[in-house]
Amino acid sequence: MVEWAVEENVSVGRACRVVGIHRSRWYYQSKKDDQPVIDKLRAYADCYPTRGFDDYYGKIRNEGIKWNRKRVLRVYRLLNLKHRRRHKRRLPVRVRQPLQVPQQVNQCWSMDFLSDALVNKRKIRVLTIMDDCSREVLAAHADFSLSALKVIDVLEMIARERSLPKQIRVDNGSEFMADKFKAWCEAHHITIQYIQPGKPMQNGYIERLNRTYREDVLDAYLFESLEEVRMLSDEWMDHFNRFHPHQSLDGMAPLKYAMQKITKV
Repeated sequence: MVEWAVEENVSVGRACRVVGIHRSRWYYQSKKDDQPVIDKLRAYADCYPTRGFDDYYGKIRNEGIKWNRKRVLRVYRLLNLKHRRRHKRRLPVRVRQPLQVPQQVNQCWSMDFLSDALVNKRKIRVLTIMDDCSREVLAAHADFSLSALKVIDVLEMIARERSLPKQIRVDNGSEFMADKFKAWCEAHHITIQYIQPGKPMQNGYIERLNRTYREDVLDAYLFESLEEVRMLSDEWMDHFNRFHPHQSLDGMAPLKYAMQKITKV
C-alpha cells in the first residue's frame, strides 16, 4: 500500500500515517542473508517432496545448524513449499557406464521389450534377452503382458540350460524396477545395471538385436494368434544363433563364437 502511494507521488510520511505504520519501517532493510536457508529448504524439497516443515527443520537441527525456527518457517512460507504440486515417482540417479564387450560368456546379459499387435488389434509384448559377449539370443518370448514375475520365469527357464550371468543390463521399465525382480537378482547374486533414462544406446547391443528381430519377424508377418508369434520367434532365434554372420564377431555365428569362448576357458 505504501509502495503504491509513493509511486503516486504521495510523501512517505503521509502514506505511512494513512496505513498506520512508523516511517522507519519503510526505510528498514534487513541485514539477514536468507540464501543459505533457501538453498537448504529447496534441496530438501527436491529430495523429500512429500515431507513438511517439521521434518525439514528437524533435519536442519540434526545437521548441527542453529537457525532459529521462526526464521526457517518464514523462509519456508516465503518459498510457498506447503503448496507444492504432486510429484511423479522419481528415478534414482543413474551413472553413465561405457558399453563394453564382456570377455566371457554369461558375464553380462541385456534385456528389453518390444511391442506389436495381432491382426485383431490386440497388443502383444516381446521380451528379448541376449548374451553381450557371444551375442546369442537367449529369449524372444511373446505374451499379452509381461510382468516382473513373467520376466523371472523366462530367466529361470534359461537357467535350466546355462549359468545365470553376473550382471544384467536393463532400462528403467517398471518390470525391471519391481521389488520382486530386484529381490530375485539379489538372491542369485546378479548385479542390475540400469541405463540412464532416455539413453537407449547405453543398452546398444539389445537395441541392435531388437531391430533385427523386428525386421525379420514382427514387421515381416501378420499374426493371428500369440502361438504364431512364439513359433516364428523360436525359429528365428535358432536360425540367428546358428547361422547369422555377426559383424562384431568377425562374421561368425553367435553359437559358434560362444563355443570357442567356452573352449578357451
